[in-house]
Amino acid sequence: MAPHATASDVAAVVARVESAGGEAFVSRGTSRTVVGLVGDVEQFGTLSLGALRGVAEVVRISVPYKLISRESHPDRSVVRVGGAPIGPGAPTLIAGPCAVETPEQTLRAALMARAAGATILRGGAFKPRTSPYAFQGLGEDGLRILADVRAETGLPVVTEVVDAHDVELVASYADMLQIGTRNAQNFALLQAVGDVGRPVMLKRGMSGTIEEWLMAAEYVAQRGNLDIVLCERGIRTFETATRNTLDIAAVPLVQRLSHLPVIVDPSHSGGRRDLVLPLTRAALAVGADGVIVDVHPDPATALCDGPQALVHEDLAELGAAMRGERAGGHRVLDGVASLP
Repeated sequence: MAPHATASDVAAVVARVESAGGEAFVSRGTSRTVVGLVGDVEQFGTLSLGALRGVAEVVRISVPYKLISRESHPDRSVVRVGGAPIGPGAPTLIAGPCAVETPEQTLRAALMARAAGATILRGGAFKPRTSPYAFQGLGEDGLRILADVRAETGLPVVTEVVDAHDVELVASYADMLQIGTRNAQNFALLQAVGDVGRPVMLKRGMSGTIEEWLMAAEYVAQRGNLDIVLCERGIRTFETATRNTLDIAAVPLVQRLSHLPVIVDPSHSGGRRDLVLPLTRAALAVGADGVIVDVHPDPATALCDGPQALVHEDLAELGAAMRGERAGGHRVLDGVASLP
């Protein structure tokens, strides 16, 4: 739809499609509204949809992920999280504790993240873990801590939601909802976050293909929410030296297939503090729209993923890499890492 299209213009398109026996799914982004059609394509061609008021163009989409594809939206999207942009341009740094443990720990981590240049705070209040005996998060108490830290630091918050029944609760505290790797194909949850009107960060499933990842995003978009950020966090392979295997080729590939921003999680892909900075440089070199990293003021006491959490001295170098400055013998210029 055209930028000036009104709600009645959109409704007229939907009504005409439904009168021909088709289905219409309306997705609204921050700058564009897309109406996705499902049904008899040849029949749609007789409806003169392009002549309706407010219609900018009618595009036939061949890929199955119609709403998020570059075919439907040739220009790459920018998603705003509490005013912080994620998309083409300067890469975005999202940082914070993997798990919210105490108000003091969360605030210290947030201040460390902000000092490094982070514009969005990450923190887990609900923690799906492999072991049922591992720390599972503080739940709503953790959400309250995140809200308090946001008020003190000014950083908008992204946090994971793991159950469709908790979506409204988490959305009442968070600026962005995260779908973790274990829930990447939890279709009821994907639809629920699509309904709630918050930006969504969708991590790739640990064994998910590119198409499965994009189709998961389509579930969110189909519910009317195009404010989706895709996160490559490493996939499961035969390799055991790292926690996961970062599929760095996925970043430029997905950017060619979809208009959605693509970021990288170097903390969970490598699983080691000493790999976070090199993997961040790799992400920037291939044009990632940002990175999300773990930060902890005292990783030795962390209740979750301490070995991959960055500390003060790491963050200075990470901030320099994000700004394209010389750090660790490399320089990142215009998305390309080069040796001095």
